[in-house]
Amino acid sequence: MNTTAQSAAVSNDLYLAWQVLRNEQPRLRARDAAERLAVSEAELVASRLGVDTLRLRPEWAQLLPALGELGYVMALTRNEHCVHERKGYYREVTVTGNGQMGLVVSADIDLRLFLGGWASVFAIEEQTGKGTQRSIQIFDRQGTAVHKVFLTEDSQLQAWEPLLERFAASEQSAELDLLPLPPATQAQADTVIDANALRVGWSSLKDTHHFFALLKKHGTTRTQALRLAGREWAEPLAVSELPKLLEQAGARDVPIMVFVGNRHCIQIHSGPVKNLRWMDTWFNVLDPEFNLHLQTTGVTELWRVRKPSTDGVITSWEAFDAEGELVVQLFGARKPGVPEREDWRALAEEAVALPA
Repeated sequence: MNTTAQSAAVSNDLYLAWQVLRNEQPRLRARDAAERLAVSEAELVASRLGVDTLRLRPEWAQLLPALGELGYVMALTRNEHCVHERKGYYREVTVTGNGQMGLVVSADIDLRLFLGGWASVFAIEEQTGKGTQRSIQIFDRQGTAVHKVFLTEDSQLQAWEPLLERFAASEQSAELDLLPLPPATQAQADTVIDANALRVGWSSLKDTHHFFALLKKHGTTRTQALRLAGREWAEPLAVSELPKLLEQAGARDVPIMVFVGNRHCIQIHSGPVKNLRWMDTWFNVLDPEFNLHLQTTGVTELWRVRKPSTDGVITSWEAFDAEGELVVQLFGARKPGVPEREDWRALAEEAVALPA
């Protein structure tokens, strides 16, 4: 990696402050260190330029397919309360002509990419107690991590340096031109929403992917729509039921789909969950190819949701935080054109809904 800016990076006050913090707390993750130092994670990463980090050109239509050259990798996407890690291969990558949307639809790494909010990307080679950790890390215009890709022991290491050489930014600048987070859309009062029209629209859905358009049409937030839809379509559950559902899915060998996302990326696991463990208030899936880390204290609402489709009713569990942001969604494993699994539906319907 090019280290011509090493002296400049080492003299950087932020970089030095971070090294002091790392010496005091060696296991502190970059996201948490950035919060302690009152900067964004992207700024923290940029302070490492020339030491163990290289800035890449944000040419998503070319860079994302090139990640397939790295072979077997670990893709990581997270939000404030949940981390989703999936090992596999970057295959079947597509980016729309306008560059605003992308998909990765391989059997293992399955992503929905909202590229309009992606801003900067870095390649990192970090020395750890377990050796060199190599990763590609992508950040949005606020400096928040959108998506990360880590090399594994089984990755194609010989492809790493050529990829960096191909996409290295000509100017290794730490300037990020960060923007403030756009103000959150304020929910309208329930009385403003035409609940009857919302229910009619809901009952007429043909595809679960049309749900967002339904919310937009009626000017409602997601949790507000769940409240107004009626219990035929949405029922509140005790948040304590969420880890129980995962435990039962594992015990009964029911393959599920686990969606975790942020404003700019959604990552999906389809398959079984087996090795389930509590660690303090974190509930974890620790399987060989799929890890999930759920901070259960971050979940303040849990809903059982039913949506009609041309394949029949599709049942999901949807967990939200105190700001109404989606933390994690669970479905039965299925493909478009295939009805919902009966074993998943039976499991999803077992929990008793909270009283009205």
